[in-house]
Amino acid sequence: MAATPRIFHIVADADWRAACAQGSYRPPSLEQEGFVHFSYRDQVARTANARFRGRDDLLVIEVDPARLAERVVDEDLYGSDEEFPHVYGPIPTSAAVAEHRLSTLSDGQFGFQPD
Repeated sequence: MAATPRIFHIVADADWRAACAQGSYRPPSLEQEGFVHFSYRDQVARTANARFRGRDDLLVIEVDPARLAERVVDEDLYGSDEEFPHVYGPIPTSAAVAEHRLSTLSDGQFGFQPD
């Protein structure tokens, strides 16, 4: 059986540090929409450029789905013709296996090349 691919979440550094102190991450989308937005590796830069342009305080948290209590649901909820992973519950910070700084390229767009 193939391993479940890692999922990635873009978050402000300060928000992630606060979540780590509590042991659980509950972004506003969890209460507002009922789930936490994630991307797969090849979706991260596009997501960042569409939603976070101009920010310089962002991390990309790499999560191992096997460490989550809730399952990952791939969905296209916004008619984008592309499915994104969503998690319908809080994210234990212990599920994060890596933190990546979101870098800006010379043209001002975000690029994402995890270590």
